[in-house]
Amino acid sequence: MPLRIDAPALTLSRTDCKVRHSGHAVGMPPKRNSGLAEAPPHYHGHRERLRGRFREAGSDALADYELLELVLFRAIPMRDVKPLAKALLQRFGSFAEVISAPPERLKEVDGLGDAAVTEFKIVAAAAQRLAKGEVRKRPVLSSWSSVLDYCRTAQAFSEKEQFRILFLDKRNQLIADEVQQQGTIDHTPVYPREVVKRALELSATAIILVHNHPSGDPTPSHADIEMTKQVATVAKPLGVALHDHIIVGKDGHVSLKGLRLI
Repeated sequence: MPLRIDAPALTLSRTDCKVRHSGHAVGMPPKRNSGLAEAPPHYHGHRERLRGRFREAGSDALADYELLELVLFRAIPMRDVKPLAKALLQRFGSFAEVISAPPERLKEVDGLGDAAVTEFKIVAAAAQRLAKGEVRKRPVLSSWSSVLDYCRTAQAFSEKEQFRILFLDKRNQLIADEVQQQGTIDHTPVYPREVVKRALELSATAIILVHNHPSGDPTPSHADIEMTKQVATVAKPLGVALHDHIIVGKDGHVSLKGLRLI
């Protein structure tokens, strides 16, 4: 007869059956933190609310710092950017001045990196492209407000003087738009014969001179007036009309023709 061994009954407790897996016992509920679950950052809801206001009410319903926030959202996804937007306005003055500021000056603001600066420059380029498109659509002299808008968008907030020329054909439509010279904070050298030479190269029959005053005040200086008269004197015998000389700045614009200085 085979030998039979009766083993004593084996009783296992829940404690004995615990097997560690990823830090928890199998079959047992995970240990809960003693505190509350971590809430999402407060700026997540703010971002969606701000985007919603922009979609529903448009940009006019937003302050300058809020519009800057919308641009910064793309470059800085994981941070509250409201303090940065307000710091930028305190440094530069307005949305337009922030967008137009030189990259090296923008980077002086703590917390602003290459990605954000690039976003600002994309916005500035898009604004210029849109404004220039309006000028190209129809004769310049019949869309003067569009011309002024473009000139201000292109260079009113630049920190250095730029001398720009709009070259027009016989129908007063834009042939070319070129920055001829870039100077210092308060001076740009202009050579009337070079201006007219370029007009003849492009077969332009009329030109509009544009330059900016980084000081913000567009009032023409004596040098501005004399240079304008010299360009007109050289251009007229060669069949190139000087329609106007526009000076732009943060505080507005001035037309030398409007002042009867041409």
